[in-house]
Amino acid sequence: MDPSELKNVNIAVVGAGYGGAAAAKALSLLGATVNVYEQASRIREVGAGIGLRPSTMDRFRRWGVGDTIAKVSSPSDYFEILTATGDPITKEAWPEIDAFGEKTRLIHRGDFIEALLGVLPDGMVHLGHKLERVEDAGEQATLTFTNGESVTADLVVGADGIKSVVRDQLFGGNQPVFSGEHAYRAVISVDDACGTAPDDNLRMYIGRGTKVYLLPLRHRHQVSFDITALCADGAWAPEVTKDDLLRTIEGFDDRIVAITRGLDMAAVNCRAVYDIDPVDTWHSDSVVLLGDAAHSMLHHQGQGANSAILDAGALADALEEAGSVKEALARYQATRKPVTDELQRISRQGWTEDEINDAFPGQRPASQRPEA
Repeated sequence: MDPSELKNVNIAVVGAGYGGAAAAKALSLLGATVNVYEQASRIREVGAGIGLRPSTMDRFRRWGVGDTIAKVSSPSDYFEILTATGDPITKEAWPEIDAFGEKTRLIHRGDFIEALLGVLPDGMVHLGHKLERVEDAGEQATLTFTNGESVTADLVVGADGIKSVVRDQLFGGNQPVFSGEHAYRAVISVDDACGTAPDDNLRMYIGRGTKVYLLPLRHRHQVSFDITALCADGAWAPEVTKDDLLRTIEGFDDRIVAITRGLDMAAVNCRAVYDIDPVDTWHSDSVVLLGDAAHSMLHHQGQGANSAILDAGALADALEEAGSVKEALARYQATRKPVTDELQRISRQGWTEDEINDAFPGQRPASQRPEA
């Protein structure tokens, strides 16, 4: 679309998470009028650590916010997978560095969202707006919020997460699917990590259906500590005791056990792990899904946040290149859906020791290798 046409496009983004904030930044750079509607009454620090891949950092650089993200993140060279007792299985460089000339960067989710929102103009983000209803009228759509307000836009971007109201009302209502796992997450001091985070690289310990992730946040002098374990309880926020956690990591490296024993349970986020089945259609003529609303995926490949950012970039590209909003939304889905469908599929496979050995032949744990 011509710049003059884009300046006349009024865009409403539902959700101020990383997908919504990134979309707001990318779309506002096109000259469109963008407003973001977030149900929370305030933005607060939530979650733990994530990795931003080179392709994601390349997008930030192109949007002029690369330095902002770099200030609240740490560069990482590789990830390492180990057995439960600490024997190495494989160590691999992060992908994409040769293609984009950027490193993977490790960041806290709260810092990430805060940094993105911080580069948006004052007044663009409207808090306390919980979406109640979306009405698609063809070339425009109207949002009605529980606070009684309503807005009409030429384009509505549904970036409202795994429990998306936009998806539920307009695009088939794919409901969250329980993975049979729980994730227990905390951010701890490097001093309490018992030497398991000696540098800026991600490590994953795996055994008996349990995975333990240690993601350094060196710029914070902290480590994101994540235990993902099999569990039949599908409650979104299960009640878990420290004894439950210790039973989950029984037999793991003594340092992992020590970290777990020292956790402040009041600071541990306990949740069941969900994704959704692939959504057949992401858009109408004036409404489109983005991020978890379109393709929520399990965290085993670390691609949820990255996919949302790349969605935002692809949507902005499509609007710039296509002749109309309708054409742009079709182009965006054609570009992104095959990629995220595959990532959803791969993420559901998770990781087992056998799968790792199949994926990285010759990288068997030291304890399983024949003596020289």
